[in-house]
Amino acid sequence: MPVPVPRQRNAPVAETAHAGAGSVSGVPAGSGVSPGDLTLLVIEDDPAGTFPVPEPPDPGATGTRVRIRTARNLTEAERLLTDDVDCILVDLSLPGSGDDGLGLLRHVLRLAPRHAVLALTTSGDQERAAEAVRVGAQDHLFRDELDGRLLSRTVRYAVERKRADTAQMKLAESRLRAQENARLERGLLPTPLLQGSNLRFAARYRPGRSRALLGGDFYDTVRTPDGTVHAMIGDVCGHGPDEAALGVELRIAWRALTFAGLCGDELLSTLQQVLEHERESDEIFATLCTVDIAPDGRRAGLCLAGHPSPLITREGRAAQLLPYESGGPALGVLPRARWPRRQVELGGAWGLLMYTDGLIEGRTGPGEKQRLGQEGMLEMINRQLAAGLDGEALLESAVAEVRELNGGELTDDLAVLLLSRARQNA
Repeated sequence: MPVPVPRQRNAPVAETAHAGAGSVSGVPAGSGVSPGDLTLLVIEDDPAGTFPVPEPPDPGATGTRVRIRTARNLTEAERLLTDDVDCILVDLSLPGSGDDGLGLLRHVLRLAPRHAVLALTTSGDQERAAEAVRVGAQDHLFRDELDGRLLSRTVRYAVERKRADTAQMKLAESRLRAQENARLERGLLPTPLLQGSNLRFAARYRPGRSRALLGGDFYDTVRTPDGTVHAMIGDVCGHGPDEAALGVELRIAWRALTFAGLCGDELLSTLQQVLEHERESDEIFATLCTVDIAPDGRRAGLCLAGHPSPLITREGRAAQLLPYESGGPALGVLPRARWPRRQVELGGAWGLLMYTDGLIEGRTGPGEKQRLGQEGMLEMINRQLAAGLDGEALLESAVAEVRELNGGELTDDLAVLLLSRARQNA
C-alpha cells in the first residue's frame, strides 16, 4: 500500500522582523515566502494534521514566519530534510521511539548535525524534556502549552543558538588546528644547529598551496664538530602533500649524512638513492644546492644539482651570483650522475643567500607575463641592501616585494635562507 505524501502547511506567526534569520531554498516565485522565513520539520504521528499550530494573534503582522513541514516517521523525515529546513521538532512520544523517546532524538541529532533540534513532550514530563537538552537538543516545547508566539520565538532562538554554537565550535577547531599546525610546523621545519659558530642565520618559508604547512621546498643548516658549517636548500618538483613529505625525508637524510661525514658528490649520490626509493613515481625529481663553509668562514665548497646558484653580498660591492657553470643534474634524473664540488672564496664579511625558484618565478608586476628571474632578483636585493636592510629584515622585504610584484600569492613554494658573517675585529 503506497504511503501518502505528507502535506506541507504554512503557519505564519506574528513576530518582530528578523533579517537574515534563515533562508528558504527551492521556493517557487510568487509563493509569498520571505528569505527571512524559517522552515520547521515536525516529526510526529499526526496523519490527520492535528498538530496544534495556532493562528497568529495579529494576522496582519509581518516578520519571521514559520513554515511547517510534517513527517510521520524517520523515513519520511529523511526524505523531507532538504537544505531549506532550519529546525527540527521531534515528538518524544512518537510510537516506536522507545520508552523515553531519547533514542529517536539521538538518531535525529546524528542525521542532522548542522540543524537546530527541539524536543516536544508534555508539561508533565519535565525531567525527560531536560534530559533531551542534555542529550543535544537546543530547547524543548510542551505540547499542551504551545501558542503561535512561543513556537516562533523558540524556533528562532533555537536556530540562532545552533548557529552560535556552530560558530563557536568552528572557532575552537580553528584555534586548535592553528596550535596543532604550529607544533607540526616546528617539527617539520628545521632548527639550525649552529652552536659555536659566528655566522648569523635567517630563513623564510611560504608554501604555494593555500592552507598548506609545507610545500616541496626544504632547507637545513648544521655545524659539524670540525667547525664546518653546512647548509642546503632544495625543491621537490610538484606541490602536493607527497612532495612535501619527500622534501622532509630528504632534509632529514641530508642532516644525518652530513653528520656522518659525507659531503659533495658522495652525499648527493646517496641522497639520490633515498629519493629513488621514496618517490611515488619515476618522474619525481628534486633540485638541490649545498654549501660547506670552512671553519675560518672565508671560503666554501659549492655543489649544485639542477638548482639556482646562491647569491653573495660583500661590503662595498653589488650582490652577484656564485658560479654555476659546473653544476650537475637534478636528483633523480640520471642514474649515475656526478656533482662536482666547486671551491668559492667568500672573503672577510659576506652574506650568502640561498633560495628556491619560487623567489624568481613570480611576475615582474600585476598582470605581467614576464618572470622576475635571477637578474630581477639581483636588482631587487641590491636595492634593498642600499636601503640598509640585512638579515631578517632583508628576507622579509624580499619575500613581500616578490609577492607584491606578482600581484598576490605566489603559485610556487618559496624558501630562502641567508647565512652571513660580519667583519672580524683584528
